[in-house]
Amino acid sequence: MIDQTIFRAYDIRGIYKEQITDETAYVLGKSFGTYVKLRGKKEVLVGYDNRLSSPILAENLIKGLLESGIDVTNLGLVTTPMYYYARQHLNKWAAIMITASHNPSNHNGFKISFDENGNAAGEEIIAFRDFTNKGQFSKGSGKLSTYDIKEEYINLVVNNLKINKNIKAVFDCGNGTVSIVIKDILDKLNITYDLLYCDSDPTFPNHHPDPSVSENLVAIQKRVVELGYDIGIALDADGDRVRIIDEKGNIINSDIFMIIMYRYLNDDLKIRKALYDVKCSKSLVDELDKLGLQQIMYRTGNSYMYRKMHEENLEFAGEYSGHMWFGDRFYSFDDGLYAGLRMLEVLSNTTKKMSELYDDINTYYSTDELKLDTTEENKYKIVEEVKKYAIAKNYKYNDIDGIRVEFNDGWALVRYSNTGPVISARFEANSEERLQEITDEFMRLINKML
Repeated sequence: MIDQTIFRAYDIRGIYKEQITDETAYVLGKSFGTYVKLRGKKEVLVGYDNRLSSPILAENLIKGLLESGIDVTNLGLVTTPMYYYARQHLNKWAAIMITASHNPSNHNGFKISFDENGNAAGEEIIAFRDFTNKGQFSKGSGKLSTYDIKEEYINLVVNNLKINKNIKAVFDCGNGTVSIVIKDILDKLNITYDLLYCDSDPTFPNHHPDPSVSENLVAIQKRVVELGYDIGIALDADGDRVRIIDEKGNIINSDIFMIIMYRYLNDDLKIRKALYDVKCSKSLVDELDKLGLQQIMYRTGNSYMYRKMHEENLEFAGEYSGHMWFGDRFYSFDDGLYAGLRMLEVLSNTTKKMSELYDDINTYYSTDELKLDTTEENKYKIVEEVKKYAIAKNYKYNDIDGIRVEFNDGWALVRYSNTGPVISARFEANSEERLQEITDEFMRLINKML
């Protein structure tokens, strides 16, 4: 029996050998092959990241897929964006990427897609879990082929940039999978670069490869300042997220990245809409108002944002965790390296320094995203209690993803994580005193239930 806790809101994920075993991968292969065959698919695309467990999981997954009677195209070792590109380029949408994204090195998982909608999420994953549990799998003998997407992906990235002068940049791959392709791309661009932890090492020996956590950025902040470089670009383990460091060593949050990018793209936007998730700052809201863009505040999560981006046919969208989608001259999938290079493009088309690109925005005081451990069952109850509290207080709120309570001078967001037994909270206000008040008010409520 497969561990039921591995079926998450965006993917299938868990600790290797404890929750996800080689047998798990084999059974998932048989189930997935059967499932997509019933939907008229004849072939499945498979890729995997640089984790130690990924090749063996891929081997067992492919064995199960082939035994279900479906053909398999194996991409081998790729970043998640390389896999996304292959999915579109080859028009093979029944696909599985073996990765645990930015989770610790002993974790692994499967991002799955059944069709052109992209990564499965929510009820789709639950339906697949229930199908898998029935164990009624087809039998057959599929054919295995391989495909090397690397050169085509390199050309895609390089040919969709307009870097007009030499920029000096530090790149931190966190020893993740971007290490396999970054030098090939940078060598084709007008960039002076320094590579930090860009040797592929699945033990992630230098720091955890999650750029959304500030302590993972200390080394790149220091290096940018030491070298006197223009910018730092930090990437996550599977390559779909980015964080930017300015020339002074300051971390630029993703909502500030979005402000800079929307300003840069504004004159050329055919569709006057901006898409961002519920974690983003009022600084972004204010700036989008100034630009006259219709705003869509949406739920956090790659699968949801990707679909909304395509539904609205947008040219750019972003998420606070560092996912960025470009649809203007790219394929509208989230690619951390490409997003970072697009920021280099912005720098190469201005006389301003990185820090000067955002020094005039409205300043608010905010917390980092606070992640609070709880239980799977309790995380839902906490969000429900916060909602009841907001209603009782007659507060204005948005509940598309958790509860975001809006005040005239700030906001509070409380939501449950879709990837683990965690409550996520973030607070913002127009003064430090007010930030403390809002934080205290809602943390008291949360702490009673943790």
